[in-house]
Amino acid sequence: MQLIQQSPDIAPYLAADAAIDHEHPRVREVVADLAREAGDAYTYARAAFLYVRDAVPHSADSGDPRVTWRASDVLATRNGICYAKSIALTALLRAHALPAGLCYQRLTDDDGTNPVVHGLVALRLPGRGRWARVDPRGNKPGIDARFSLGEERLAWTARAHLGEVDYPTVYAAPPPEILRTLRGARDRTELRRTLPTRL
Repeated sequence: MQLIQQSPDIAPYLAADAAIDHEHPRVREVVADLAREAGDAYTYARAAFLYVRDAVPHSADSGDPRVTWRASDVLATRNGICYAKSIALTALLRAHALPAGLCYQRLTDDDGTNPVVHGLVALRLPGRGRWARVDPRGNKPGIDARFSLGEERLAWTARAHLGEVDYPTVYAAPPPEILRTLRGARDRTELRRTLPTRL
């Protein structure tokens, strides 16, 4: 799939904002730890992906009721849903001067019901002319997302016959409906009831 930058300029994909707060000391601390072991941009990006995928449990898997939306909070609490984990990975990449943005899928149950928007990350490494999507959601039985800049290894593949969609836009900041949902939910139960069903 051809990914489309929301902004034609690359600068917004390196910027900090209220959610992607990559200048926060907690984010910088994780970046320093990851960079210590990374010899190049690819190694760092892969380490950042694995950290968010594996060391920050998805709250639906862990049962954690807290809702996070800032990268620094996701990393401090080691908790978040796919949107929050994607924001955290984007922050870790941008803090290391690697362009990164947010991507989304619309997914459903196996019968096409209960649609929900799922969050991903797009990144662009030096020397690569295109964006690549990765999914830091977190693996569990039946889900095996991997760091791959060639063939995508996402948690789910969109099934068009069920109305599922891969949205092609690479967002520089979380879309308002995503951020509004995260910031407005008192806990994960309320969040589950208010998740966007489409972008």
